[in-house]
Amino acid sequence: MIYIIGLTIIEIYLFISIGSKIGAFSTILLIFLTAITGIYYARYEGIKTLKSAFVQLSKNEPPSYEILSGAGIAFAALLLIIPGFLTDLIGFLLIFPFTRKMMFKKFSNKFKKEKDLKKDYIEGDFEDIEDDNDRKI
Repeated sequence: MIYIIGLTIIEIYLFISIGSKIGAFSTILLIFLTAITGIYYARYEGIKTLKSAFVQLSKNEPPSYEILSGAGIAFAALLLIIPGFLTDLIGFLLIFPFTRKMMFKKFSNKFKKEKDLKKDYIEGDFEDIEDDNDRKI
């Protein structure tokens, strides 16, 4: 909740500061231009990722990175549709493959550390049944 409010405050601040420097019409035009450019580039990267997933499937390998990358591209397209400069910046960072790989690597390292802390065994209880007559078939 606090992140949404903080993001909104930052976006309003950026609208006011950039709008006062380049003008209101130019600011609105820039917002539409980044949204349209981002959506087309997201479409291009999405198709490229889909083709890569089909190549992975044809090799009988799971397309796990491609699935994660596709979700990242979809989220980036959503961020680019939302008007704002900060959301556009985050969206463009997610669209480009180089920065997307860096972000995913950072998050995957975080999850790997949490996985290493987990136990490698399963705890459980068992009951020793001595007499076969207790079982009913």
